[in-house]
Amino acid sequence: MNSSGMKYSGFAIVGLLAGLAPAQAATYGYAEPGQIGFQLPVTELARYLQWFHNGILMPIIVVISLFVLALLAYVVWKFEEKANPTPSKTTHNAALEVTWTLVPVLILVVIAIPSFRLLTMQLTIPPADVTVKVTGSQWHWSYAYPKDKDQGGFAFDSYLKDEKDLKPENGDLRLLSVDNEAVVPVNKVVLLQITAADVIHSFIIQSFGVRMDAVPGRLNEIWFKADREGIYYGQCSKICGKDHAFMPIAFRVVSEEKYQAWLADAKKKFASSELPSKLAATDDATLQR
Repeated sequence: MNSSGMKYSGFAIVGLLAGLAPAQAATYGYAEPGQIGFQLPVTELARYLQWFHNGILMPIIVVISLFVLALLAYVVWKFEEKANPTPSKTTHNAALEVTWTLVPVLILVVIAIPSFRLLTMQLTIPPADVTVKVTGSQWHWSYAYPKDKDQGGFAFDSYLKDEKDLKPENGDLRLLSVDNEAVVPVNKVVLLQITAADVIHSFIIQSFGVRMDAVPGRLNEIWFKADREGIYYGQCSKICGKDHAFMPIAFRVVSEEKYQAWLADAKKKFASSELPSKLAATDDATLQR
């Protein structure tokens, strides 16, 4: 693990002490049964996001919740009718009003500083090594690799594997494995251009730290740079219809050599698949917005 990853992991200990699930409950690429915490991250963005949640937000939430609980218990004990038969007539307390205004503002400032950095990391897209167009449909995902520097020029659909086709010995997972995985190279910047063909879907892969809505008529962008090979799963996180639970996302991260070999095979396998020429049916004005 690099120094940045060690830093974020160190901060995450604070969140674990605050009551999160133990780290050994997590794994790479998918959630284990009964897991509460995050999946293990494989991008700097995901590490920072998890550090922000575990090291900043969770401790603050726990402290505020315990303080409010203790305050309510004190009020119930101190000011119940028998202990306090004559209610106070106090209507104004300047110190108290300044305190309950200033303290929340300071808490929000503490939260805002790393939050703005996280937003900057998410929205500042570096020059892409690989571009993949992702289209959500009822109920599957489609991936298009544009023809750029001889990197693509083909597209394919990705459907959930039927249970009868699963091969657990090959690592297939129920409700997650697909017939055609998207493949990207390790340690390369991957730009995802995300849209939808019918209704609103939502693309998310937790180990990458990416989540983006797929909206008909809009082309949203997000990026990641995975530093570990493996297969990483996600699922549509918008309730998009009756088969919402059956449109998983599967990205396989491989070495550059394996990626080039996959590209060569994919160009032949999906040679008859045409690249999408347009987004969901809409007028030009909507696209310009």
